[in-house]
Amino acid sequence: MQDRTSFLVNEASAEARSRWVEVPREYNAASHFIDRHVIEGRGSKIAYRDDRGSYSYAQLAERVNRAGSVLKSLDVEMEQRVLLCVQDGIDFVALYWGAIKIGAVPVPVNTLLAAADYDFMLRDCRAKVITVSHPVVERFAEVIAAQPFLQSIVVTGAEAGGGLGAIDEAVRGHIQVASFDELAAGADTTLETAATVADDVAFWLYSSGSTGRPKGVLHLHRSLVQTAALYAENILGMNENDVVFSASKMFFAYGLGNAMSFPLHVGATAVLMAERPTPAAVMRMLTQYQPTVFCGVPTLYAGILADETIDRSHGSARLRICTSAGEALPEPIARRWADRFGVEILDGLGSTEALHIFLSNRAGAIRYGSSGRPVPGYELALRDEDGRATGDGEIGDLWCHGPSIGVGYWNNRQASSATFVGGWLKTGDKYVRDADGYYHFAGRADDMLKVGGIWVSPFEVETALIEHPQVREAAVIGAADADALVKPKAFVVLQDARMASAALAEELQEFVKARVAHYKYPRWIEFREELPRTATGKLRRFELIQGACGKRIL
Repeated sequence: MQDRTSFLVNEASAEARSRWVEVPREYNAASHFIDRHVIEGRGSKIAYRDDRGSYSYAQLAERVNRAGSVLKSLDVEMEQRVLLCVQDGIDFVALYWGAIKIGAVPVPVNTLLAAADYDFMLRDCRAKVITVSHPVVERFAEVIAAQPFLQSIVVTGAEAGGGLGAIDEAVRGHIQVASFDELAAGADTTLETAATVADDVAFWLYSSGSTGRPKGVLHLHRSLVQTAALYAENILGMNENDVVFSASKMFFAYGLGNAMSFPLHVGATAVLMAERPTPAAVMRMLTQYQPTVFCGVPTLYAGILADETIDRSHGSARLRICTSAGEALPEPIARRWADRFGVEILDGLGSTEALHIFLSNRAGAIRYGSSGRPVPGYELALRDEDGRATGDGEIGDLWCHGPSIGVGYWNNRQASSATFVGGWLKTGDKYVRDADGYYHFAGRADDMLKVGGIWVSPFEVETALIEHPQVREAAVIGAADADALVKPKAFVVLQDARMASAALAEELQEFVKARVAHYKYPRWIEFREELPRTATGKLRRFELIQGACGKRIL
């Protein structure tokens, strides 16, 4: 048997490498994304708008310096981690770049997690300082006292001198608790840039944990500019005249690029929203700020489309392009959005490990139902279980090589060795490439079903179900029949839950049979109020398999 990784090499092809941004060895990412704008004359241009106001590039640079000075005053040193559990807003931006500028390592984390998750992450990253938004801080109360490395808690949005209730009682004086606004008001507005190199670790991002416990992915100072140049500039055509709004939050790789590195790279304006991105909240932001670029996820697009009264007149008249990632965008959703809003959604594939999108559709060249073609600068390979290249039309494991791939998982050698191999990233996704070079999602490697000895992609069956006008969302897993043989089972969320019935389930089965091979149709259909998802919108399929989620309607 051929070694499954024998095709992998450390060096990229000359064609791919020619597109990479050349970064000098002595390099701090904050110099490019923050400080150069004032030097280049963009100081008065609006960089960000959030719930509290607008901030020019000059004001942003000052806030970054104040944030870095605050962290230094708390004895944060180079290479030390700083946990950021901060809602989207100017404080997130300032603390993230303030940490990077002093050579520390910001670790943004999801603000919607449970206390046990924060306990794990604090112990895992060994942060001595955490920064947390005031609405979230109570969630840390039960785990703070037992932290072996933590020394300070900095709370954003808290009133100066105000008490913090349970958190104050939990720390009992052995951990410093302070208001970020109060500390920043008296902090130095000048800040020396740390002498980091391009290959220093700049920040971590935790994987979403859609298949288990999250892992800390280590990213370098050189990485952010690569995704901004290769994807934002070359694929989206993003420029300084754009106004960008990302429903995906900045503590995710997708949102970090959309709302942070991309607009800061080209000198654009970004709009930030602290609250959860419900369809109503997102449409309000589109109307209020009139962005030209909107970045969402399939679940959100489906949620907006569920209200048939909403169209382009209720959003942004300036909107020129939309993006989607997190999971594959079903063709019916993409077509309905284009028809109703008059704007294409560029579906693409990225990951926390690769930092952003490396496979994408292009404006004017969309192939619905596909993830597009490789972003120039990235190389993709499809391999079978024995490491052999698969041909067009054949399902294979997707591997990716490019300049933004992380260097590994923190303190997890086994997972790192299995995922980061010879400069390549094993994505864990199954794909099919067509004759024109477009890649079609076939499912996660551990989600594929074998029915009657033939591989079945859950995504193909889910897409067929979503074509039915009554279906809003669908998820397919494998279940055993009376003979202990695996067959597809579908969980369906309807546009109107009141329509759930045994007759509709039978209608959906026949509907799918007419669109895919007969053996692929779901033998069972279970109606649910909602599907379990991570905060990025990814389906938590293992919860469906375990039967540990959601309310069953029928």
